[in-house]
Amino acid sequence: MRRRRALRIFAFGLAGLTAETFDPRLVPAVEFTQKIARVGFVDPNLPSTSPRYQTVFWERLRDLGWVEGQNLVIEVRWAEGRYERLPTLMADVVAAKVDVLATWSTPAAIAAKNATSTIPIVDAVMADPVGLGIAASLAQPGGNLTGLSMGWDKGIAGKWLELLQEMVPRLSTVAVISEPDHPMNQDQAKRLEAIAPTRGIKVRIIEARGPEGLNGAFDEARRRAQAVVVLPDSNMIGHQRRVVALAAAHRLPDMHVLREFVDAGGLIAYAPDLAIMFQRAADYVDKILRGARPGDLPIEQPTQYVLVVNLKTAKALGITVPESILVRADEVIR
Repeated sequence: MRRRRALRIFAFGLAGLTAETFDPRLVPAVEFTQKIARVGFVDPNLPSTSPRYQTVFWERLRDLGWVEGQNLVIEVRWAEGRYERLPTLMADVVAAKVDVLATWSTPAAIAAKNATSTIPIVDAVMADPVGLGIAASLAQPGGNLTGLSMGWDKGIAGKWLELLQEMVPRLSTVAVISEPDHPMNQDQAKRLEAIAPTRGIKVRIIEARGPEGLNGAFDEARRRAQAVVVLPDSNMIGHQRRVVALAAAHRLPDMHVLREFVDAGGLIAYAPDLAIMFQRAADYVDKILRGARPGDLPIEQPTQYVLVVNLKTAKALGITVPESILVRADEVIR
């Protein structure tokens, strides 16, 4: 009876053992070990200019039980806004023998996929991974890459134009400032060109290659349009205040894809909630560390979009924000 009791207690994780019930001679020796995970994160930006969401990512992993210095080793690399550095940084993290390689942005996803076909990759913010050829499908990515897509194919480009038309009476032409070497920007620029005629307006695509191209791009936008859509890349993200200052100087109502630009003084932003996307990316890393295969984890698309309006900027531009926008806004900066 005593032996049966001891074995039954062992089968339930040795819970509730006492000096009276535990006989060490009757329990096989067990060596308890804790997995030490190695997670790499390649960020396209500088530490000083990257969105706050990398912090959200690590905090979520901590909530899930992965704590640096205990069961987690972190390998972080920064591309400093230079896409040409991404392949080298990805190779460096791969050489560190990480268990999962995490990153964000479309260029980073492509660089990661080119760097390894075996180490699991989780990208928090991609454009169209299927169209880019780095995933077989959203439901069954296959291979070693998964993560989250921005869901640009859901008609968000038309929403940007719709909001600008509500904001700017008699709007006829919208300038789209875009980094031409960024795959996501190229895709969205084409979508904006296609949808604009159905809304009775024209779109002018204006290329801005790096920070040095911003002044000329906004000069051209002022000459050719009454409002501007700024498609983000690492250069734009690293120069938020300069971008919104140029829009203000040229008196151009500006639509943004990241709310950080509105926090910095831009007029309006409509986009997925990136905080949720980075949290979900951490969830995916956790699943993989616990045995899931990345190719079996569906690439998620956003279900929550955030509309942010800056009333101070609107007032400076002489714009009265219509009630139809204010009632839909998730946040109004006053």
